[in-house]
Amino acid sequence: MRVGLLSYPMLFQREGGLQVQLRATLDALVQAGVQAELVDPHRHRLDEYDVIHVFSAINGNYRIVETAAEMGVPVVLSALLPPAWDRSSGACARFADRLAGRLTAWNVQTSYAQTKRALQLAQRVIALGTAERTAIVAAFRTDPHKIRVLPNGVDRRFFEADSSLFFRHTGIGGPFVLMAGAISPYKNQLALAQALGSASINVVLAGCAQPQHRDYLRQLLDCPNVHWLGALAHDNPLLASAYAAAAALALPSQGEVFPLVVLEALAAGTPAVMTRASALQLPDSGFALRQLRADDMPAWRAALDGFINCPPERAAVSALVEQFTWRRVAQQLADCYAGLLAEVSENSPALPAERRAV
Repeated sequence: MRVGLLSYPMLFQREGGLQVQLRATLDALVQAGVQAELVDPHRHRLDEYDVIHVFSAINGNYRIVETAAEMGVPVVLSALLPPAWDRSSGACARFADRLAGRLTAWNVQTSYAQTKRALQLAQRVIALGTAERTAIVAAFRTDPHKIRVLPNGVDRRFFEADSSLFFRHTGIGGPFVLMAGAISPYKNQLALAQALGSASINVVLAGCAQPQHRDYLRQLLDCPNVHWLGALAHDNPLLASAYAAAAALALPSQGEVFPLVVLEALAAGTPAVMTRASALQLPDSGFALRQLRADDMPAWRAALDGFINCPPERAAVSALVEQFTWRRVAQQLADCYAGLLAEVSENSPALPAERRAV
């Protein structure tokens, strides 16, 4: 079974959760014995593979799914859609798409329509949690029977993270709140930094600001309680150490799908406060994970202050995400690929033998 993984062309021109997810998934699949590789569309045809796994239903990726469908190649699609989508927003998006079409003689198509087409054409759709699954069905009218819920994993090194490197490298003393990830107004770091500044709580940023967000970064650095580590590669030991050193992680963004930074912080034994607009659900996690409205800064400050003054036991925090391993992800994906190929083979008896082989 040869599996090709790909997403939109400019994916690896920046770093973020999707890039980490794709690389980690690929590595885990290879370690599990699956013949998986990144597809280079300039050198490889999609029909050289038994299964195509597309990451993200947006950014024009519907064209990849369409092309694979035209070639008769089964597609698994990791949707990665915000769970804020619901029946009402889906209806509004369909109305806007019809309006745009009529106004332009159907020469303009909305991103909603493109996303919906990708979801319709894919034979399997991966949702990272039940909230995302609900959003995919309610807003995009996707057949629920082809959706599989499969969370992300966490690299084992975050469970073994040690704080000493961070303190030696930075010289920052005392408890602090870590905000890791891209720096932008959507991530909402400034509002929380200002709210924590009034309480004299230190904030450490780890992440990259795109050119259009440099002014936003400057506003953050004007806050006396804010320290910036710069853009840290995901495999930089300083990032794992920062997770372990922090009193808490904060992710106050307007919305997230299934944030890896929260899983990584919890793996390091650090509690987290994050946006409520997310697919992440951890049972019995209230002692170490709070999910709040992005605009309720008094609640954020109270939750973070609580974790700083009364930290939960680190081993218990790590245990919350012990089951989130990339090895488990790879095995479940391999089963998903094999099941899809078996289904295609059963429904298409004339398919060449080499395509049917699993």
